[in-house]
This record gives sequence, structure tokens and C-alpha cells, in this order.
Amino acid sequence: MADEPLKHLMKLLSKLPGLGPRSARRAVVYLLQNKEVLMQPLAHELQRAVENIKECEQCGNLDLTSPCHICAHPVRDRKIICVVEDVADLWALERNSVFKGLFHVLGGTLSALDGIGPEELRLKELLRRVENGQVEEIILALNATIDGQTTAHFVADQLSGLDVKITAIAHGVPVGGELDYLDEGTITTALQSRRAI
Repeated sequence: MADEPLKHLMKLLSKLPGLGPRSARRAVVYLLQNKEVLMQPLAHELQRAVENIKECEQCGNLDLTSPCHICAHPVRDRKIICVVEDVADLWALERNSVFKGLFHVLGGTLSALDGIGPEELRLKELLRRVENGQVEEIILALNATIDGQTTAHFVADQLSGLDVKITAIAHGVPVGGELDYLDEGTITTALQSRRAI
């Protein structure tokens, strides 16, 4: 294990979400044992991504062009913007093809512990998009965590003086979920978010 390139590769991989030092070590061994069929193509695709993937100047999505294919699509509803924490959330919502409006990626959530304040998020860009007068509704689709909900309240507060409807996605019992298996927080949120049927 005295080889510096191996240590450096393991250290870099261990910074990926879900990978610690042991998982990174196993991944490096696997990659090295499969250089031709996996490691070289992976290195090539990573280089292509570095050279070609851009951050959308409007919404913060990652794509080959800026504005991205969602922002540039002529039939998207430009009156509705769905605000998400990160690109992975945008892609998750886009996968089901239900939402036909535009998106805005904040780039994280407010977190005092992690030193993330409003300046580190893409809030100014969101305010500019709303202030142009075309947007009628902002949907806050932030995770149901303490940081997510704190951020949702902060964003709603920042938008409160503007002529825009502010809504949030529902939280609570998932489709197919059984009450007996849910935690107290989910049940509480579901009860508080109840609606008429």
C-alpha cells in the first residue's frame, strides 16, 4: 500500500457519497482488475463529462447546453417553477414526466452546522426569475428534513413580497405505505397535511 497513485485514487473515491475508505478500496481493486473493460472506459467518460457538461445558467441543471434542454423546451409551462435542492432531485421529478413546468436548483439547503448560508445557495437567481413577472407559482419541492424545511420557509419568506403563489409538495404516507411501519414524524406530517376527499 506504499504506492501513492493507489492511495490518491482511494482517497478521491472515498469522497463520493456512500463510499467510505473501505468501499473505495474495494472499488479501486475492482477497477484495477478490470482495466480494459471498466476502468479505461470510465476514465474516458469522466473526461468527456468534464469537457462537455455545463451548468444551466437559468435553472442550475447539468446538461450539454446552457440553457438546458428543459429550459429551452418550447412547450414547458414557464409560469410554474419547481424549486429543488440539487440536480438529483430535479432528475427524480423529471423521470416521472408529470411536472411540465420549469425547475430551479438551489444547490443545497441552509445548514448552520455545515456553514451553508443564503449566499451559498442560488437564491438571487430564483428571485430574478420571479421578478421578471412571468412566474405565477413557485413549488417548493425540498426534502422533508430539518434543513430542507428551514430552507423552504426561508425561500417562502424571501418570495413573500412578490406577486407569486407559493406551494409545497405534500409529505406523509407514501403510496402503498402501511401506517404500522411509518415513523412518528411521517405520521404527524401526514395528519397535519390531510385534505378533503
